[in-house]
Amino acid sequence: MTSPSAAPEILAFGEAMTMFVAEASGKLADVEYFQRRIAGADTNVAIGLARLGFHVGWLSRVGDDGFGTFIRQALEVEGLDCRHLRTDPEHPTGLVFKELALGGADPHVEYYRRGSAASHLAPADADSVDFSALRHLHATGIPPALSSSARELAETMLDRARDAGASLSFDPNLRPSLWNSEAEMRDTLNALAVRTDWVLPGLAEGRLLTGRNSPEAIADYYLERGAQAVIIKLGPEGSYYRGSRGGEQVDFTMPGVPVAEVVDTVGAGDGFAVGVISALLDGLSPHEALKRGNLIGALAVQVRGDMEGLPDRIRLDQLTSQLK
Repeated sequence: MTSPSAAPEILAFGEAMTMFVAEASGKLADVEYFQRRIAGADTNVAIGLARLGFHVGWLSRVGDDGFGTFIRQALEVEGLDCRHLRTDPEHPTGLVFKELALGGADPHVEYYRRGSAASHLAPADADSVDFSALRHLHATGIPPALSSSARELAETMLDRARDAGASLSFDPNLRPSLWNSEAEMRDTLNALAVRTDWVLPGLAEGRLLTGRNSPEAIADYYLERGAQAVIIKLGPEGSYYRGSRGGEQVDFTMPGVPVAEVVDTVGAGDGFAVGVISALLDGLSPHEALKRGNLIGALAVQVRGDMEGLPDRIRLDQLTSQLK
């Protein structure tokens, strides 16, 4: 077991928000009772990797308020190393309210994150990170959308992790409403993506970011610019991989895992990322990595909540053996 004092081997960064999920269906204006949880694509992946036994660090800011305390405590319960989670006394923790969707529909979500503590992330927040101990850095397109200083932090994190020899993954996680323009979003995120090893867009995201239509063409866009592998989420159809392994080009589609009932689609892509990243860090082949990604993504859509379906290592091994 990793010593608590040891620097994290995996690091993620971004914004964790306190989320209030409606207990009854209907418009938020009509809902009286909510359940309190955590929201954030970056934290979903961090929690998923921690549940699988990796020593994962979380870098962010929360407000000096009850919501920030709740987030810190909840992340620590999940096993995350929060030494790089800063309490900001001048800015509040971001909040999000989520409707209870029925029948697998995408739920309506309302954010209250403008001016949040995490939007004031800056390159100085990386000063205390021991990059020499880092094995892997996971990044998404959300921090660069929060503010110019958070964008500079993302660039700093990627550059310092790469210089230290860590592997890097990048999930665009597009949030168009946070950007000034689609062109700015596209140019900024593509510039970040090509600095990483594994790029994990959804098919619609890849089309918007690259202007190319097919999974093969989208993958080539990033491979031609320096990425080692591109893994594209295809929804229920599964996923697509294109990249190099052992000096050879690998190219294949992995069918999705059938699901009897879709309860909540939010977090499915994050579950997929957990599966792929963990498998590659475990030394498994791209085929096995996409199988695991599809499996955990399927688990995520069968429960209500963003990260409640993410398995621990024992459950993952049990489910994997059942699929063989």
